[in-house]
Amino acid sequence: MSLKSMIQDMRGEFGSISRKGFRSRSHRVVQDCTVTTLDALKQSCWANMPSELLRDVLMRIEASDSTWRPRKNVVACAGVCRSWREIMKEIVKTPEICGKLTFPISLKQPGPRDKLVQCFIRRNRSSQTYHLYLNLNEASNDDGKFLLAARKCRRPTCTDYIISLNAEDVSKGSSTYIGKLRSNFLGTKFTIYDAQPSNAGAKVSKCRSTRFVGMKQVSPRIPAGNYPVAHISYEVNVLGSRGPRRMMCVMDAIPASSIEPGGAAPTQTEFVPVNIDSFPSIPFLRSKSTRVDNFPSGPLPSPKDEVLNLKNKAPRWHEQLQCWCLNFNGRVTVASVKNFQLVASLGDETGQEHENAILQFGKVGEDVFTMDYQYPISAFQAFAICLSSFDTKIACE
Repeated sequence: MSLKSMIQDMRGEFGSISRKGFRSRSHRVVQDCTVTTLDALKQSCWANMPSELLRDVLMRIEASDSTWRPRKNVVACAGVCRSWREIMKEIVKTPEICGKLTFPISLKQPGPRDKLVQCFIRRNRSSQTYHLYLNLNEASNDDGKFLLAARKCRRPTCTDYIISLNAEDVSKGSSTYIGKLRSNFLGTKFTIYDAQPSNAGAKVSKCRSTRFVGMKQVSPRIPAGNYPVAHISYEVNVLGSRGPRRMMCVMDAIPASSIEPGGAAPTQTEFVPVNIDSFPSIPFLRSKSTRVDNFPSGPLPSPKDEVLNLKNKAPRWHEQLQCWCLNFNGRVTVASVKNFQLVASLGDETGQEHENAILQFGKVGEDVFTMDYQYPISAFQAFAICLSSFDTKIACE
């Protein structure tokens, strides 16, 4: 039997089980169907396959489906049952190692070390929303795999960008809410908040939005909190008298040693739930406990450690074109004040910086922008930093 036919058989089997559950009309019948579904999953021939054979099959599927759209088969296999999920979680490596985005948690993990992950952002001016996609075709930004969505919320003294895994439900009351970006009134300082703690000792930020989330009865799978993970600042530049924008990003959750040979950045392994008993059948987003084992692996910056500082690469003035220029290697085609490249700052008195861009962002169309990132930042962090470039800056323009 081929791997393709096996996957089709699995989909048909679990599809029939799901249809049985939807036919129920009373609460008691729903409970009976749930028990029947769980029993069927446990007794399924797919769950009882020999572990050696199962691992070999799943490894072949993971190796053959290296790009989207075929990679959805890897996600489908991980959703079959607990045993399949545990094995698939062992087989699928983090983006830092394999360079692939597979599960939702991949968006919170550092990118690959040796290459940039090519993405693009689509802006909708009327709805004040921004959608992040993974490039499926390097030659075009018309075809992409959806990753994240953000919605702009104006407030009297600040602006919030709510970030969600679901393009249809971008709100802090959603179970797919993963963080936000908040600006000050002038649009010169921003803070990136993560809905998940970046480490076991992370402290939730006390602000009005945190109390508001508590009233919204957020899903118990995701802690209702704002954990600051980065700060972004733009130099005051009224009417552009000081030249192009200058920005600095302080990555509070990433140590400066992560970019050095042998260094490591914190890597979140799964979304940390508060109450897992309420969701016994949800894959990928569940864990056995909230022990320290579920928090990011790798060294975490202590108060004595230096954190990673990123700054925008200074453009050069082109005499013939009479404009400021940066080399985006063909990924940016339209001149814009929003375009930037971020490199690691060495933090010494000489002001030296690394040559390789960790994040680059630029305009390619009326409402289309490319976003390329790599280790040690994640897709979520990169997306939040790029959202700060969209915000109106009264003191910088």
